[in-house]
Amino acid sequence: MLGWFRALMPREDRFFDLFARHSRIVVTAAETLEKLLAGGEDVEKYGRQIMELENQADAITHEVMLAVRKSFITPFDRGDIKDLIQSMDDAIDMMRKTVKTVILYEQKSFDPLMREMGTTIVAAARLIDEAIPLLNKIGTNATRLGAIAMEVTRIENRSDELHDEGLKDLFRRHGKNDPMAYLIGREIYAELEKVVDRFEDVADEISGIVIENV
Repeated sequence: MLGWFRALMPREDRFFDLFARHSRIVVTAAETLEKLLAGGEDVEKYGRQIMELENQADAITHEVMLAVRKSFITPFDRGDIKDLIQSMDDAIDMMRKTVKTVILYEQKSFDPLMREMGTTIVAAARLIDEAIPLLNKIGTNATRLGAIAMEVTRIENRSDELHDEGLKDLFRRHGKNDPMAYLIGREIYAELEKVVDRFEDVADEISGIVIENV
């Protein structure tokens, strides 16, 4: 009954615009993180860019939360809207945390497997960016949305493998001779893995929205 009533009422389509703006910022942050992981003298520059992007994303998240409270009719459940934008924001928040660790420990070079994890982060961000506008017509796009969620899960599984391989390599190289290098590397690997985990959370939110609305 509620779904039928919603279908007759004008929707607040600004939510989709806000989701899309936030998603594009997240993609830019992911691409910037990938550049940061290439290492070199621009690490801090890219780190500052990610922090600024995270501030922009926070502002959009706040705008979504205000819109949820003020809107009479929303495109789908209010709780789902809040959970979706929060999960998206958690992904870029985790990128910012990774940057803070890198800058704190003055890291200028990164292991090849860290760089590969950066590539998986970009791939996950781009998939979510593809999924967001498809939510405007959930029924029509349900199959593709499901496929995107599965692909994000596959990427997360690959990220787990890279994390584990990276830790083994770190321990072989630094475990006995340079414990501090091992601990720093382990922390960076863990935070990169958490970034990908947050994208999987977004994919799970999208899957839940599809199930509830198809």
